[in-house]
Amino acid sequence: MCRLLKGRSFPGKILITRRTDPLDLSSLHSPNSGPRSLESDIHHRKQVDKSTEDEVENRSSTKASSSVNDTKSSTTGSENTSKEVHRSTVGARATDSARLMKFTKELSGSSVFLEKLRELAWSGVPPHLRPTIWRLLLGYAPSNSDRREGVLRRKRLEYLDCVAQYYDIPDSERTDEEINMLRQIAVDCPRTVPDVSFFQQEEVQKSLERILYIWAIRHPASGYVQGINDLATPFLVVFLSEYLEGSVDTWSMANLSSEQVSNVEADCYWCLTKLLDGMQDHYTFAQPGIQRLVFKLKELVRRIDEPVSRHMEEQGLEFLQFSFRWFNCLLIREIPFRLVTRLWDTYLAEGDALPDFLVYIFASFLLTWSDKLQKLEFQEMVMFLQHVPTQNWSDVELEMVLSQAYMWHTMFNNSPSHFLAG
Repeated sequence: MCRLLKGRSFPGKILITRRTDPLDLSSLHSPNSGPRSLESDIHHRKQVDKSTEDEVENRSSTKASSSVNDTKSSTTGSENTSKEVHRSTVGARATDSARLMKFTKELSGSSVFLEKLRELAWSGVPPHLRPTIWRLLLGYAPSNSDRREGVLRRKRLEYLDCVAQYYDIPDSERTDEEINMLRQIAVDCPRTVPDVSFFQQEEVQKSLERILYIWAIRHPASGYVQGINDLATPFLVVFLSEYLEGSVDTWSMANLSSEQVSNVEADCYWCLTKLLDGMQDHYTFAQPGIQRLVFKLKELVRRIDEPVSRHMEEQGLEFLQFSFRWFNCLLIREIPFRLVTRLWDTYLAEGDALPDFLVYIFASFLLTWSDKLQKLEFQEMVMFLQHVPTQNWSDVELEMVLSQAYMWHTMFNNSPSHFLAG
């Protein structure tokens, strides 16, 4: 018997089955049978991708689980053939011409319908439209096109005033607390995204420093917290892409005028502010918001993959030991930076629902290595989870994590007994 679960409409329809005969999974975004089969499916996709490099469409065989209600059951059933698009660029679906037309249509009106834009953005945004769409999704730019230019000009001038008032002043005019905060930010900026050479440029670090210091000064309830420096980086790269072309590694801030740098910083500041407004208690004293989500993650993993949950508990591994950083930095340190903006398309499309949906994304991310984790002892698990092997990931693996997260949200969030319900 099949039933269609109506949850988020963003990634498409999710088919849940209880029957034992093989299913045609061609309508699914990612044909996952559960976390236990994720690694093998990823490996299979990569092998197909390598052997058919010159083809855009390939037919690949994927195994379907006989029941999604038992994600741990082994699958020996028949293989189903499904069409999949394999491309080497990040967010291949986002550059599909049909999707591009939909985005263009949504942006062309006098007012943008944000729910429709969220639905489109969930599956990835075309890179050249990302600055405009991120501003809209975060509510920084108004949906009314007639007001947009004026609002952005005013907000950018407001940021400039803040820089003059709070940053461009001698230390003698700062409190001891402000001096210490600025010093901490200055120490953290060179450590931000250390594997991307662009972020080692002095001008880039100064921009980050200004953005973070102004944010901290204007948000005294939390002040600056390590990890917020990571959260500014996707915005910086996206808004710089309006002025700089080519690979991020070839960019130089020296090629920009002072006005362009100021505009980029302002957009980063306001978008970072909008993002953090939705998760304020993640960065206040003791970070209670993150601790709450870590607990929810532990409970969700227990429901989805009891063997992994039991093994981690038997080994004495606390979720706080590895997932605190995931929530604190929104997974930026765990995946290649080239994939971060695609991941953030989904984050920003979630809007106010993002904090709780992070639990599902991180559960999907963790259980990518379900089999591996069950073979590791405490110290090995700690080391593994602090350095997860994602360096060779492409958009394929990321899309699978997001699709699995979406499916689990659809299944569990609608359950009256689930810990996230109510």
